[in-house]
Amino acid sequence: MSITVTVREHARLTTATIPPSLDQATISQSAYDWLSRLSASFNKSGARLVHVDDRQWLRLDNFVGVLESPCGTCIEILPKHHDERRSVAESRQLLCRMIQSALDLPKRDVGTTDVALFDAPLYEWVIRQFLCALDQLVKRGLRFDYLRVEEDQRYLRGQLDVARQLRQPPGRQHYFQIRHDVYLADRPENRLLKSALALVCTKTQDASNWRLAHELAGLMMEIPSSRQIPHDFKRWRNDRLMAHYQSVRPWCELILCQEMPMAVSGDWHGISLLFPMEKLFERFVEAALRRTLSSEAHLTTQARNKFLCTHEGDGFFQLRPDFVLSHLGKYWVLDTKWKRLDSANRAENYDMSQSDFYQLFAYGSKYLNGNGDVVLIYPCTSDFRLPLPPFRFSESMALWAIPFDLEMEQLIEPPVELIPLH
Repeated sequence: MSITVTVREHARLTTATIPPSLDQATISQSAYDWLSRLSASFNKSGARLVHVDDRQWLRLDNFVGVLESPCGTCIEILPKHHDERRSVAESRQLLCRMIQSALDLPKRDVGTTDVALFDAPLYEWVIRQFLCALDQLVKRGLRFDYLRVEEDQRYLRGQLDVARQLRQPPGRQHYFQIRHDVYLADRPENRLLKSALALVCTKTQDASNWRLAHELAGLMMEIPSSRQIPHDFKRWRNDRLMAHYQSVRPWCELILCQEMPMAVSGDWHGISLLFPMEKLFERFVEAALRRTLSSEAHLTTQARNKFLCTHEGDGFFQLRPDFVLSHLGKYWVLDTKWKRLDSANRAENYDMSQSDFYQLFAYGSKYLNGNGDVVLIYPCTSDFRLPLPPFRFSESMALWAIPFDLEMEQLIEPPVELIPLH
């Protein structure tokens, strides 16, 4: 039987019996051992999933999403952007909105009740979106295509393959070597949808999702599953005749782990939806900026044309700010940080990192030639609601710390001369 454990970033996991909360939870020994092995595979690729504390605790890093162990334990990891007084449902809804906006996934036209009251683990929400998009597609009609078939039959159909017919062995002269076209739904797009649907049927535990998934499985029963998922995604057509397939493709990619920021590999192919929170927040802010910036403004993401220094004519230590913003000949450098600030804690530098200031100083020196403004964007919390006064690197360059409202999806009171909004 599947067990769902809901925690948030940097939570601690143990096999001992403890009072559960968003910051600590008990998991089974098999799930604990599997998570330890999984973390070792992450470490080889340069990422860190968990930290070991005192050999009895595993402390999660800054990933959010959901993991399913072979023993059936589902670990749901939510963002840590407020205290525990806020409900799990609110954190879950925020994470869903961030994923949908950051990955530019299609938004369905649903009522307020459907969005506000859907309180289920993250993977059930992803499954719900996929099934609703697939249901709409099936109602509009799956795309069929002609498939060339070569076979031998007792009757003549289509074209006779004369060369193969002449090579017929003795005793088979009464068979015709023919080739003809059949009108089937066996095409790459439908095979991928069938593969995603088959996975959904085995993983969903929500009653309405299970019912809709099996209804759709009956309608798509004759379509084979994809045997080469990456190859079929490359053959997915985007022409005018396939326009009605575009809304379901991102959800299909999400379920089949084609567009996962971090997917779990290995022998166990359970639910894996892991997102690095820093990257998710960056993409969330980018989507909001593109909606609110002035039409004359130009936003460049991950600029990489500057280096910290040169050595024998080659650039050393590439500088890659999250955003470079230009407007009417003026430039700004913006960088996102998924950290909680305390605007009342000036004695400890508002909980800001000195290394972040060094980083932004280097960005401003190279991209702005030391003349202009650089911006650090942090999530808005109860302790950080308004921009801080500017930090002066020099008379000509300053750093600003501005909160980003995760609910309203916008910067809070940025100076007019700093961010050119509508």
